[in-house]
Amino acid sequence: MTTQQLLIAGGGIGGLAAALAVARAGWEVRLYERAAEFSEVGAGVQLGPNVMRILQAWGLGDELRAVAAFPDRLQVRNATSGADLGALALGATAQQRYGAPYATVHRADLHRVLCMAAGSQPNVHLNLDHWLASYADDGKAVTLSTVAGQQIEGDALLGADGVWSRVRQQLLNDGPPRVTGHLAYRTMLRQSALPAALRTTQVTAWLGPRLHVVQYPVRRGEWMNVVAIVHGDPPADAQGWDHGANAIDLQRAMQAHGDICAPLRELIAAVPDATVNDHAWRLWALADRPPVEGADQMARGLVALAGDAAHPMRPYLAQGAGMAIEDAAELARALAMDAVDVPTRLKRYALARWQRCARVQARSIRNGRIFHSTGLVRLGRDASIRLLGERILDVPWLYAG
Repeated sequence: MTTQQLLIAGGGIGGLAAALAVARAGWEVRLYERAAEFSEVGAGVQLGPNVMRILQAWGLGDELRAVAAFPDRLQVRNATSGADLGALALGATAQQRYGAPYATVHRADLHRVLCMAAGSQPNVHLNLDHWLASYADDGKAVTLSTVAGQQIEGDALLGADGVWSRVRQQLLNDGPPRVTGHLAYRTMLRQSALPAALRTTQVTAWLGPRLHVVQYPVRRGEWMNVVAIVHGDPPADAQGWDHGANAIDLQRAMQAHGDICAPLRELIAAVPDATVNDHAWRLWALADRPPVEGADQMARGLVALAGDAAHPMRPYLAQGAGMAIEDAAELARALAMDAVDVPTRLKRYALARWQRCARVQARSIRNGRIFHSTGLVRLGRDASIRLLGERILDVPWLYAG
């Protein structure tokens, strides 16, 4: 019997994870990435136990231990007063509770691990500098057309081409994603260049009015990822996800929403001397879509969507990359069902995924409102975290998978 072929549009974390998982399930995979080289810049990624279990099952545990950090706890603090609000034990507690650790990793390191693992599979073919123009699904095969005029035929197509997905636009024709009005300022710092009091082995979330800041270690703890999310007008080119920014822009945005505490001010002030980048701060204009409303928004016919192409979400549950990796694992399980036709397999994939993805999207939106709350709601938020502690910070339904 001829080996079936999956075409994948997009070579980010979701696309590479799908290539690896589906190849392991016995399919031939042809991935097409529009960039001229594989490179993932920028931010850190948090990988909850739900995601780490999958990556370990794919045999990537050792590779991740070589590049990731494994925080011992998550701490929540008030960005204005600096007061401790609550903490969630990670480390050994997460391992014991959920069967896998909680990890934090540079996005480029995770991308590299997945790229090497997928590329080592003999039935995976990674193709760079291929821009998708359109596709055709005749019910028997799907044909991908590139801007350069190539015609590539396969048994199924996966759109893993991000929040501004071309595959999604042809499949669903539901317009562009919505620009949220939230701006993410991100930087990477060398911990050795920071004063000892500012270094960290944990995840810390600073919650303020209409803003929050998250910091955590990456690269075995040698670097620190810092992201500050504030409300503001997006750049003119909102689709350009990575923009240069400067400290003055961030300081103005934060001051517009009130004073921040001394420890947080000190961290922000230390950025220029400790940054690992040419530009101390990079700016992302955050975009998302409403929660998925049904399985047909994730698969139709011989075409399916995954990751940000299917369910772009705000980063307030730290599960964007995680949901893409979960998608990949479920897609591989569905495509391995040889007894049914490919459209039915893709439909089963979508049925298995859409409600969980919608729940994570909805919770991410809700968390953003809570993180950035003002007035009495903010006081109630702080009181609830102090009172309930781990019971409010842990997410068993998510981490248990």
